[in-house]
Amino acid sequence: MAADERIIPINIEEEMKTSYIDYSMSVIVSRALPDVRDGLKPVHRRVLFGMYELGVLSNRSYKKSARIVGEVLGKFHPHGDSSVYDTMVRMAQPWSLRYMLVDGQGNFGSIDGDPPAAMRYTEARLRKISEEMLADIDKETVDTQLNFDDTISEPTVLPTRIPGLLVNGASGIAVGMATNMPPHNLTESINAINAYIDNREITIEELMQQHITAPDFPTGGIIYGYDGVKEAFETGRGRIVLRGRAEIMEVKGREAIIVTEIPYMVNKAEMIKKTADLVNDKKIEGIADIKDESDRKGMRIVYYLKRDAVPNVVLNMLYKYTQLQSSFSVNNIALVGGRPVQLNLKDMIHHFVDHRIDVVIRRTHYELRKAEERAHILEGLIIASDNIDEVIQIIRSSASPDEARDRLEKRFELSEIQARAIVDMRLRQLTGLEQDKLRSEYEELMKTIEFLKRILNEEDLRMSIIKEELEEIREKYGDERRTDIDYAGGSLSIEDMIPDEEVVITISHAGYIKRTSLSEYRKQGRGGVGQKGVNTRDQDFIEHVFVATNHNYLLFFTEWGRCFWLRVYEVPEGSKASKGRAIQNLINIPQDDKLRAFINTKDLRDEEYVNSNYIVMVTQKGVIKKTTLEAYSRPRSNGINAITVREGDMLLEAKLTTGNDDILMAVRSGKAIRFNENAVRAMGRNASGVRGVSLANDTDEVVGMVTIPEELQEATSILVVSEHGYGKRSQLDDYRITNRGGKGVKTITVSEKTGDLVAIKAVSDEDDLMVINKSGIMIRIGVSDLRVMGRATQGVRLINLKKNDTIASVAKVPAGDEEEDVEFDENAGEAPETNGEAPAED
Repeated sequence: MAADERIIPINIEEEMKTSYIDYSMSVIVSRALPDVRDGLKPVHRRVLFGMYELGVLSNRSYKKSARIVGEVLGKFHPHGDSSVYDTMVRMAQPWSLRYMLVDGQGNFGSIDGDPPAAMRYTEARLRKISEEMLADIDKETVDTQLNFDDTISEPTVLPTRIPGLLVNGASGIAVGMATNMPPHNLTESINAINAYIDNREITIEELMQQHITAPDFPTGGIIYGYDGVKEAFETGRGRIVLRGRAEIMEVKGREAIIVTEIPYMVNKAEMIKKTADLVNDKKIEGIADIKDESDRKGMRIVYYLKRDAVPNVVLNMLYKYTQLQSSFSVNNIALVGGRPVQLNLKDMIHHFVDHRIDVVIRRTHYELRKAEERAHILEGLIIASDNIDEVIQIIRSSASPDEARDRLEKRFELSEIQARAIVDMRLRQLTGLEQDKLRSEYEELMKTIEFLKRILNEEDLRMSIIKEELEEIREKYGDERRTDIDYAGGSLSIEDMIPDEEVVITISHAGYIKRTSLSEYRKQGRGGVGQKGVNTRDQDFIEHVFVATNHNYLLFFTEWGRCFWLRVYEVPEGSKASKGRAIQNLINIPQDDKLRAFINTKDLRDEEYVNSNYIVMVTQKGVIKKTTLEAYSRPRSNGINAITVREGDMLLEAKLTTGNDDILMAVRSGKAIRFNENAVRAMGRNASGVRGVSLANDTDEVVGMVTIPEELQEATSILVVSEHGYGKRSQLDDYRITNRGGKGVKTITVSEKTGDLVAIKAVSDEDDLMVINKSGIMIRIGVSDLRVMGRATQGVRLINLKKNDTIASVAKVPAGDEEEDVEFDENAGEAPETNGEAPAED
């Protein structure tokens, strides 16, 4: 061993520990985590600063990406060129960053995962918004450090006016920790920051409710549920469920699901391929074909459905099994003072505001120093201009500039800087105009100095400057949210987010439903719901119009005896002129089942309400069942069994009752029975019910049921219609109260001329009837035009039917023609009765 060599024994465990800690801290601080102040990692900061130094600004021509990468590698970032180019590419992709920082020209990849072109082919320059992140960097606003070879200084942080961490988020994997921060809307973020400046005690809940509602992703989509957002804002950790934006519509005569936005960070081509594999493996059924029709105008993925598929069910399958629904795990870890810290929403805003305060103070110090230096020179020049002849004489008689400076300093008590400025002064500054300019500039400069000193002394003024600059940024770059929020998706109570306002629910005969703001109808002048301008499908009409509140529940019943729920706020919103959405597409009704009835109820969590109201159901074979509303107060997405329907039978009607209503059931053979609902005992959900009426024979069946509350019995009359177009309106009192299960009394004289009974309705003079024939003809009749007559008569001809034509169904609709207002049907409770027939146009 040489004399100058020595072996130092070390403990390998200690060495590994020390080395690994050094490595991990290097990764945490210098590679993987963003700085809380500008929201950038070192590589992003170096790319932006390198482009700024290179002069590749937004108003200059593009430069080759290879030139920019070389500049950053050679001066600031001694790593692989791909790390720099990939960083720059991502900052130029509209699907990666909410607010792009680089303006790329050429192939910068695609949302399908296509790689960008090589850097020798592409070009880039800074975006205008990036220049706002670099604004005032030459005014000593931030600390600098020497680069890797100690030859050039680089900034340790950018003096950004953009809250970069909030608006663009960040993701990175360090050693022993990771960060995953979602992007937010710039307008909302600046509003939240300004609110924090105005009130440092503002709570996170107030920030969420009034300003920054949720993350806003570059690819749009829908945040499904609010629990994760709330948790992430409050703690810095949370799981946000994201869904693509999908719409069910008809394409080329077939039902299809159209996807126009997908969740953030999802590869579109990969998602389509995996969906196709699931369809081929029969894990997702109901899809006939998938086409990617995306182009320069936007994204459009079309899932063509099979004829027997239920669109809503298929869409739910796509959400469950494909990346059309994905999650974003929020983990807000950023460097604060060089240390990794978990941050909530208010923390991020607080640190950004502190950074802006520091930048404004340092900028003001710099500007004040420069202004005072200039004022100092101007003072010397003004002294010289006041004694110009003597100054000229001193300069002319001096042997050298240094001698002239020394003599001027002594004669006029000037500083060296002032004397140098006088010696260097141009002859044109001797004119009177130039001398006036000197004095004018000096006066303006003194005002500026006074204002800059005020900024340093007055905190309120500093804060107002920060707010003004942020508002200027908001006006320049602010935009609308791209990501919507579906509050109903989470377990967070929706009532906390949606006001319980009154809305108008409209349901058409063919089963199309929509929700409209009550204010749209109030504009008509007298609180009515006008049908003018309502676009329904051909051979359809508005059957039910009633007022509900957003928190109400709609219960739907099918002929198999299933019950489904829909909150009123979940009904798609539409204008008065829109046709609405098919109810079948909103709830998971099996394809071969049919909707038979609906009921509008209040809050199902109100114990007193659900225990004092009942649901009465009747089947085609005369079975009646009464169950408390409480049994239907626990909604399930796939519905529940409301009544056990016996083989060969089906559910016909369902009504909400108070427990003391009168019930009328009519049968095809022309009889009707009236009894009080107390005659039917309440039973469980799975029971099949008891006999309500005895049928005359095997071909006889129930055609309808009406329930009349005690307070409405005087104003209500009973209308029955037979299949050959005869109808009759009778007093309710003509039907005596009997026990349930009897054969009933004659309600209309059934003969070959009248045909069998097809409908029974409880009506008043304010109602209209819509009579639909099997041939498709539809006639509207005012109930007030029908006189009240005896129960046992055969009635009068309501409509003239062609040979072999019969009546398919009868619907009670709000009174008034297409041009008039109609009054709200507050007690609506019947579902569209299509009976499998397509109604014709009126």
